[in-house]
Amino acid sequence: MRNMGGERVEEAVASAVAALRAATDQDWERVTAAGLDWSCRATALHVAECLVGYAGQLAGRAADGYVPFELALEDGTGNEGVLRVVETMGALLAATVRTTPREVRAFHPYPFRSANREGFAAMGIAEALLHTHDMAAGLGVTFEPPAEVCAYVLTRIFPHVQPGPDHWRTLLWATGRGELPGRAPVTEWRWSNNLVIPAGRLTLDGITPAGAADLATRGDGGFAWVDGGPYDGTREAAGMLLKAYEAGVHRPEWGVFALVRQEDGRAVGGIGFHGAPDEDGRVEIGYDLAEAARGNGYATEALSALSGWALAREEVTSVFATTEPANTASQRVIERAGFRRVSADDEQVAYELRG
Repeated sequence: MRNMGGERVEEAVASAVAALRAATDQDWERVTAAGLDWSCRATALHVAECLVGYAGQLAGRAADGYVPFELALEDGTGNEGVLRVVETMGALLAATVRTTPREVRAFHPYPFRSANREGFAAMGIAEALLHTHDMAAGLGVTFEPPAEVCAYVLTRIFPHVQPGPDHWRTLLWATGRGELPGRAPVTEWRWSNNLVIPAGRLTLDGITPAGAADLATRGDGGFAWVDGGPYDGTREAAGMLLKAYEAGVHRPEWGVFALVRQEDGRAVGGIGFHGAPDEDGRVEIGYDLAEAARGNGYATEALSALSGWALAREEVTSVFATTEPANTASQRVIERAGFRRVSADDEQVAYELRG
């Protein structure tokens, strides 16, 4: 899956600026952006600040907070000058997204304290599109961004939102700015960057709906894989994730993760939940490894980390894993991760881990 974040940022900013240029003859200081307490000028400056701020987070590899700087306009800057600043800050974010390695993450508070290049691209696009919508409504101009740009945002940072027939209207609804037939109005919202869990020599990188769609159609899901990867089980799990997303029942923290080796950024396998915890607090885990990565203890590290993460959640009381009776290698992995055997028959051996 090619890194399209830079192109999508450019497309989003270009569509926003084109719409707002139709209203540069108005007094942006006096016109309030729809749904906000800010003037259109202040809102446009906020968009520019977000774009360059996200670029700064990625470029500076910020780990614990925001890079401490702010953007200011020169006295006398007119509306056209404001738009030039937005264009320039968008170009900086696009360039940063293009040149940042896929494994790099930087600080962002919502909801898991970090984001990767796709996340920062999607957040920058969201800021540009949504606030241009607000400004355009206040200024009385039309704004309709490209559908593929809206889809990029939805499939990266709104994995919990069921897709609709119109990506732009779905994004507006998901952020409390519009209505969708058959769906209740949204009054509170936040986007959701993918979850990453440390796992010894690995990181478990949450797979987004965009990544799952690519994996399910024989792509790489946005990861650099070792030879022979991803294995069939990872692709099947990605297909299940995609179905849950399309049905509107996907909970990303209970989804699928790629096992990424820290030493070289290569993905070696997949691991994930078969769904959210049931009413008894039970959740089930499945995993696989590319053949080239087997025999190195990666599966044990991943299983230990993910089951530990699950048991730390209040809604989880036990974690289950199953394997075929003949798969003794998998049984050893599960047992090394601390699970105990609870049942066995001709079809499967079941294990349980309790907190």
